[in-house]
Amino acid sequence: MTGSENTSSFRLAYVPGVTPAKWVRVWNERLPDVPLTLVPVAPADADGLLRGGGADAGLVRLPVDRTVLSAIPLYTETTVVVVPKDHLVTAAEEVSAEDLADEVVLHPLDDTLGWAKLPGRPAFERPATTADAIELVAAGIGVLAVPQSLARLHHRRDLTYRPLTGVPQSGVVLSWPEDATTDLVEEFIGIIRGRTVNSTRGRRGPAARTTEKPGATKGSPRKGAPKSASGKPGSASGKSASGKPAPGKSGKPTAGKSGKPAPGKSASGRTPRRGSGGSQPKRGRPRRGS
Repeated sequence: MTGSENTSSFRLAYVPGVTPAKWVRVWNERLPDVPLTLVPVAPADADGLLRGGGADAGLVRLPVDRTVLSAIPLYTETTVVVVPKDHLVTAAEEVSAEDLADEVVLHPLDDTLGWAKLPGRPAFERPATTADAIELVAAGIGVLAVPQSLARLHHRRDLTYRPLTGVPQSGVVLSWPEDATTDLVEEFIGIIRGRTVNSTRGRRGPAARTTEKPGATKGSPRKGAPKSASGKPGSASGKSASGKPAPGKSGKPTAGKSGKPAPGKSASGRTPRRGSGGSQPKRGRPRRGS
């Protein structure tokens, strides 16, 4: 990560079909003091715009010049074929490249699929743009294979599309000049990757917070908890932590302060029964004098 942040705004380029709204919304919530400016750019001009400093980063389609640009893959789009609503292929859920063998397949100059071999039959001329090719499809001149987002972007009521299998697909990436990885670029990378606002990976990320108070130890007695005679935590009911009665709380008579049994009581705390060796005199008849 190189470079320092001297700009007061962040410029994000994007190509047709890519919708940056969800990431822009997160940016505005996290960095309300740094405006984000969207810069629309044609796919063929995206590399030059980023290399020339016309944007800080861009949501663009592959391929990009990896000798000077960094890129993070975001997603790969489904390729579809755009046809009139009454076309035969609309009877199927999806279409293969072989199904277009007899069709005129238009190939606009701003195509981003990078065909090795275009399916079907070529048109006499290549349309200048995808928008021009859509007009030719509506006129019944041919069909058009494009990423699904472009089919939605150029939607018309008289046209529809079906997924096209066995053909190239378009990959969308976040790209920026490798030697201009600024703080704000790192912030946007974090948003793209779903980092939270408390992430410590970015330069602006605050240090992680702890919910445990300093010096706190797990299992330590609660402050103010009653203790038993042994010094261990106990309850106010006189029971120790084990649940057994604490000394002096059994409900039985205890010794006096001197440690001797109370008067009339044995060491066990019970009153001696008669005839058991107590000090009371024995009863009987008086003996006659001799």
